[in-house]
Amino acid sequence: MIVYIIDSSSLIDLNKRNPMDVYPGVWRKMEGLIIKHRLFAPKEVLNEIMEYDDVLAEWGKNNKNMFVEPTEDQIEIVREILEKFPSIIKINKRNCADPWVIALAIEMNRSTQQTLIEIRRIVVTEEKLRGNKVRIPFVCSYFTVEVIDIIGMFRTEGWKF
Repeated sequence: MIVYIIDSSSLIDLNKRNPMDVYPGVWRKMEGLIIKHRLFAPKEVLNEIMEYDDVLAEWGKNNKNMFVEPTEDQIEIVREILEKFPSIIKINKRNCADPWVIALAIEMNRSTQQTLIEIRRIVVTEEKLRGNKVRIPFVCSYFTVEVIDIIGMFRTEGWKF
């Protein structure tokens, strides 16, 4: 089984390219993953999408159960990420979910497995690995966390629209 931890970049990009009023099936599939407890994001992602005050913000409010409150472990992991990669935080950005997305994935990977089924945790982001630029894929690589983009998630799930 695969659990996804999604970044705001993927939700924002999905909303731009596949608006809910034109592609409701895409969004129903996303909500299906939420219902099955297979799609999560840190609360900071909700804060970022709420800045836009659009249909995505409304969707976020209606799917609040996917957004995870920070834990003590996540706070410690974010500290570790920021010590090693301080430039992951963009100085001119009010909210920055990036380290929280990674921290949630790391915390989930470290948690004791409660099932016989193997669970893979994958970060979903539209950020790309570009040299040594400190972005989500670069930091995930350091912490051995798997990363794909939203289309990669669709392909992994076998979704066709």
